[in-house]
Amino acid sequence: MPPTDTVSDFIPYATAAVDFHRALNVPAGSLAAGRAELDSLHAHLISLHGLFDLHTARTAITAPREADHLRAVRTRLWQAAEHLHAAYHAAPRPGTGQVPDAEACRARLPEGAPELTVCQRHLRTAIRVRRQTTPADLHDPFTGLTRH
Repeated sequence: MPPTDTVSDFIPYATAAVDFHRALNVPAGSLAAGRAELDSLHAHLISLHGLFDLHTARTAITAPREADHLRAVRTRLWQAAEHLHAAYHAAPRPGTGQVPDAEACRARLPEGAPELTVCQRHLRTAIRVRRQTTPADLHDPFTGLTRH
């Protein structure tokens, strides 16, 4: 079933919103991204990962070569989300400026609400990623661009 015009119009709005955010909220100069923005960007990437997950599954049936490329996109989105999650925990805490212990999240002892949400989101998605990919897929530098 092909998407309707209304459904296909949402992605350009999301793209425009990200561009608008960048133009208004990201200052010129050297200022590190705060934890709130890193959390929002992580949520955005996880949402994109879910969208590409659905497209990959639906496309695999009718266009396997296209699905292979979409699968590579999905993997790269997860890798980007992994880095954002790590950046979030490396960023100083608001108020104190103290950098949290990196082992706290791995030990499932995150910093509490609202910081807990980024870890919960990440762990929920990690379960799905581990079912879909192999460790070799996640650490392979090959993007698949020359395979087809």
